[in-house]
Order: sequence, then C-alpha cells, then structure tokens
Amino acid sequence: MENEDIKRVLCRFISETGDTAGDMMDLPLNCTVQQLTLICNALLQQEEPVPYKFFISENEITNTLQKTLDIGGVNTEGVVDIIYQQQAVFKVRPVTRCTASMPGHAEAVISVSFSPDGKHLASGSGDTTVRFWDINTQTPHYTCNGHKNWVLCITWSPDSSKLASACKDGKIIIWDPKTGNQIGKTMVGHKQWITSLSWEPYHKNPDCRLFASSSKDGDIKIWDSILCSVVLTISGHTKSVTVVKWGGSGLIYSASQDRTIKVWRASDGVLCRTLEGHAHWVNTLALNTDYILRIGAFDPIKDSHKDTFIPDKKKSQEFALKRFKEVIEPVGERLVSGSDDFTLFLWDPEKDRKPLARLTGHMQLVNDVKFSPDGRILASASFDKSIKLWEAKTGKFITTLRGHVQAVYVIAFSADSRLMVSGSADSTLKLWDLKSKKLEIDLPGHADEVFAVDWSTDGLKVASGGKDKVLRLWQN
Repeated sequence: MENEDIKRVLCRFISETGDTAGDMMDLPLNCTVQQLTLICNALLQQEEPVPYKFFISENEITNTLQKTLDIGGVNTEGVVDIIYQQQAVFKVRPVTRCTASMPGHAEAVISVSFSPDGKHLASGSGDTTVRFWDINTQTPHYTCNGHKNWVLCITWSPDSSKLASACKDGKIIIWDPKTGNQIGKTMVGHKQWITSLSWEPYHKNPDCRLFASSSKDGDIKIWDSILCSVVLTISGHTKSVTVVKWGGSGLIYSASQDRTIKVWRASDGVLCRTLEGHAHWVNTLALNTDYILRIGAFDPIKDSHKDTFIPDKKKSQEFALKRFKEVIEPVGERLVSGSDDFTLFLWDPEKDRKPLARLTGHMQLVNDVKFSPDGRILASASFDKSIKLWEAKTGKFITTLRGHVQAVYVIAFSADSRLMVSGSADSTLKLWDLKSKKLEIDLPGHADEVFAVDWSTDGLKVASGGKDKVLRLWQN
C-alpha cells in the first residue's frame, strides 16, 4: 500500500532554452533520476528512450528530488522548476591501455587526427611527411611526400574524403586517404608558415570544396580544394594569425598575436567586428559547435558500423543542419579564446564586441581550449601544469584538474562529453572523468613530450603523438 506520508511537490519540466514540457505535475519527494527520466521521455514523446540530466537552480539531481531540494534550500511551497538536459545516447568507455606503438616518422609528430567517420587516422610531422595509418591493423598505410618543410597542421574535410596539410614553407596540399595520392596541385599563396586550417561546414556545402588557412604573414585565405586556387584573401590583422575557425553560421573567426580576435563574413570577407580584451597574444580559439561541424553528416551511432558511408547529399545536409541548429539553440554559436596573458574570454561573437565573461585563474599561458561536444563544459590547458573546467554558458569556474607535472599542451573530449584526455610535456596522457572531476587513468608510454592527441568520433580510440616520433593508439 502507498505510504500516505510521502510529501509531494508541484513541479514543471523546463528545457535549457526555457521551453516548458507538458503541464505542471505533483511529484513525490522521493522521486529518483530514473523516474524523472521516464516522465521526461513520456512528456517529450520520445520514440526511443533518451538519457537526461536534471537540475534544480544549478544543483544536479543525482539521487532524489528531496536531497537536491535540501541542498539548494528551495522553497517547496511554490512551483519547482526542473531543468532537463539531454545526454549523449551512446556511452564511450575509458581508454585504458596502449594497443599499438606505430613508428615511422623520422621527426616529432606535430598533429594527429581521426577522420570524421572514424575510419582513417592521419598524422603530420617535422619530417615533412603526412602519414595515413590503418586503424584496424595498426600499421602505416601511406606515406605522403610533397612538403619540403615541417608539416604544421592537418585537417579533414567534413565528409572524410580529403585531408588538407600545411607546412612551414606556407604551402598546402590536399591528399586522398584512400590512395595516399596528392589531389591537384600544391597550393602556394602565403608568404610565411601556416598556423591553422578550417573547412567550410558541411551544412553550408556538402561538396566540401572550400577551406580557410591562417598564416604568420597576417592573412587569412579561402581556397578552392578542387581548383587548388585562392578564392579570397582576408587582411586586417597586424601580426601573425594564430588560429582560424570557419563557424556554422556563415562567419569566420580569427585570432592573432595582435591581441585581437576578428569576426569576418565568410561569403565576402567583410569584417563584422573586432573582439578586444586580451593583453597578449591570442593562441587558441574554440567554438561550442566545433565537434558538430567536424563530424559533418556522420552519425556516430548509426554510421560507424557501416563499411562504406555514402551519404545522400541533400538528406545528409539537412541532417547536419538540423544537428547544428540543436547545438546553437540554447545560446547561439559561442566562442572562447585563450591567451599568453593567462586568461580566457567567452564571447557571443555573432552579436557583441564585449566578452560575456573573463575566465581567470591560470598562472601561465593558456595553450589549448575546447568545448565538450555537448557544448556544456569548457576545458582549458595551460603551461601551469593544470587543466581548468568552466561552465560553457556562463564562464563560471568549476574546478582545477591536477596530475600533470609539466605543461599541458593539448586536450580532447570523448564524443559523449563524459571523459577527457590530456597530453603533456611530462610524456604522459591522462584520462579524466568529468562526472567525478577526477583523474581516472594515467597513460604512460611516450618517451618524450606529447604534442598531439585526438579521440575518434565513434569514441573507441585515442591517438597521440609527440617528440618521440611514435604514434600511439589507446583503447579500452
């Protein structure tokens, strides 16, 4: 028989964007997260059950309603708003061991990157080559010779059909991962070395033709990867451009050693606004849409089991656009910048020249910054040996992750936003659990500094590379 003494409270379910789901309801105070999940799925009429997180005024419900209400000191006389957040449907398991050490490069590995569909792995090195690796046999697939100087950056087109690489001579080459051959001619245009590359988002053009490059020469160039020529040169920075990001809403963002971030219209290169505030070089930029733009129309749940993924372009473009819209619905396309001045700034770059928040606490320069794939957490890595976590929406400080004994160079999130891996000058990778905010596993194995880390989009593997010239694969 039901206990008559169980207290009840009037609640309503509200999304992150402020939309109310269903009517108000009278819930028992001993209602659990599992029960709330069932109710929420029913209210939203989900065909397949979806996992959710629930919050009452910023306090996450981890046990029962009662416990969270007690923590928050919430008045239960009125209506209690329960904010629901959808979680990733699939769960990534922690990588626990090195399953392959893949030698081959003759100099430091500067970049490693899985293709958006998770099928290919590429690396760029100081030995002037780009290499493609067979993920299944964990052996070298192709060695691509074409550059005459260090390969500084590589990036995949969102449809996984092409890889662009750029070198210290300012040259760019497009490669075919299926054959290892160069596509078209070597692209020349920048006067100094290239610092970053970024493709036009898939939902803007599923042909994946255009990409942007930034250079130490102060310019940004947009290239046509089929004609292998410059479409547009964008000038305006007074010093080296350190990063370029092609956003999902028709804007290009660039950061520079001139201490500014500039927002350009991608269609014609017109400057929309300049974001100022940093007191030193801006090293790194991240968008809350980075992950969703990177994977294009690839669906990690459905497509990773197919041998060949040939998208219907119109359908897949619609799918990519829908998914992009879901990510930006709560707050728009957000940008975060990290600098040599030890600080980060959070921006709403489509609307405002002033930062939403200044994120302070690092004791040395900020080297890498990433949004979690679900856009809710920000992580920053610094030369001060720490990683800091921040709320992506507000910039509010969450916690500091300590464990590395030297500078942290690079971080990568798992596709479900539950885990993060970091690479450091101390020659280790470390795996962090973002729920407990603690170090989960120490991953030693490299013989020297780790410069590059990437987590595959299907969540199954982590790749790392660095000064010891060896690529390592980590799995569960």
